[in-house]
Amino acid sequence: MEINLLILFLALLADRYFGDPDWLWEKIPHPVVLFGKAIDLVDKRFNKATNSDYERRRDGFLAMLGLLVLAAVVGWLVHLVLRTISPLGELIEALIVAVFLAQKSLGDHVSRVANALRDEGIIGARRAVSMIVGRDPEVLDDAGVSRAAIESLAENTSDGIIAPAFWYALLGLPGLLAYKMLNTADSMIGHMNDRHRDFGRFAAKLDDVANWIPARLTGLLISAAAWIVHGYDAALRSFNVMMRDARLHRSPNAGWPEAAMAGAIEVALAGPRVYGGVTANEPMLNGAGRRDAGAENIEDALNIFSVATATFTGVIFVLFLVGLLF
Repeated sequence: MEINLLILFLALLADRYFGDPDWLWEKIPHPVVLFGKAIDLVDKRFNKATNSDYERRRDGFLAMLGLLVLAAVVGWLVHLVLRTISPLGELIEALIVAVFLAQKSLGDHVSRVANALRDEGIIGARRAVSMIVGRDPEVLDDAGVSRAAIESLAENTSDGIIAPAFWYALLGLPGLLAYKMLNTADSMIGHMNDRHRDFGRFAAKLDDVANWIPARLTGLLISAAAWIVHGYDAALRSFNVMMRDARLHRSPNAGWPEAAMAGAIEVALAGPRVYGGVTANEPMLNGAGRRDAGAENIEDALNIFSVATATFTGVIFVLFLVGLLF
């Protein structure tokens, strides 16, 4: 496991400072794009409208299981090949792991929202935030855009960084690729609409399980980062809000990092929002916090995010050193 931790540490550094090579993905499809094509293929092939609810649940389970096995086997084969060219193989594996992390890309996307708010006003901000959230941007004012960006930053810190890193540390490339396949499937078919309510049920439930530990770990990292950035009172407030409000969120996992961030920067998050013209009336996280959020609050959240991910990277390195000693 020590070698996995070292590779993960290098991958986190590479992703933090260099991010995704856009020039490469202009020439070849990103692996997650390939995952999406595979998920779309099984959705079209096996999710038949003429099937009963039970048949859809069964077929969704079998299709998802097959995709997970395929991803894990690919990861295992790549790992075996790379081990034959050690130590170069470990460096290549670190680059592969970095491709599945999202520190720089997430930070850059959220930074663009803050910059657009300052430089272009609400029109530019709505355009920037539409790249990272699923809700209707046209109904958002400055505060709504800011809160949406902060919520996306907090949630995706877990889904896009901590969770894939956690599963790589635990199970190597097979675990990482299987997690990314599952998380991609949840975003594509894990919805409560007529087409996917049954077929995507297994993907949605398993994704909840896979993110259970990473989401709570992310919340703790955000609280720790609040201590470093704003002091003990901010950390205590972040932790208390997380423990009190996380379960108010409709997701069993997203509420943990979002509530922790809400407390850390003293902003009220979540609450009513519009998806596809339908209003989802949800409770606020840290309801006593300010609601008139702005670009400065996004930047505050980005500072917390940067420190939290740096802290996580440091923890991974310490665990690697401890593994060497014991």
